[in-house]
Amino acid sequence: MGVIVGPRVLTAGASLISVLVSPMPVAAGYPSPAQDYFDGRIDLNAHLIKDITSTFVVRVTGDSMEGAGISDGDELIVNRALEPKDGSVVIAVLDGELTVKRLRITPAGVVLQAENPRYPDIRVSALSDLTVWGVATRCLHHV
Repeated sequence: MGVIVGPRVLTAGASLISVLVSPMPVAAGYPSPAQDYFDGRIDLNAHLIKDITSTFVVRVTGDSMEGAGISDGDELIVNRALEPKDGSVVIAVLDGELTVKRLRITPAGVVLQAENPRYPDIRVSALSDLTVWGVATRCLHHV
């Protein structure tokens, strides 16, 4: 299963990282003429985080979410203030166990869906204790 370990709190006002940004987009097809300079810095908070006071970074272990582009060792940016909805990728606590799954709200009840055919859907029974801990907004994937 895709278990999450070690949430790290991003403190309010702290910069996640500031990096140089190219003034030109990079072609993924045919190469374009290269530019020999960068156009200053950008703060990745502005691009990755909407609410720093409720945002956490969690590391994924396992391969149950590979179909959603989430691999073992990736880090997810999770916003605890967002309202989970059908189709959201969520960090859930099911009967005391943390997991990352796609939330499905069906007429028959709540389902935590893996994005790997090797893992079955988890149908949440009425007797289960389910808490949606947060909604994943970004995946930091190693290339």
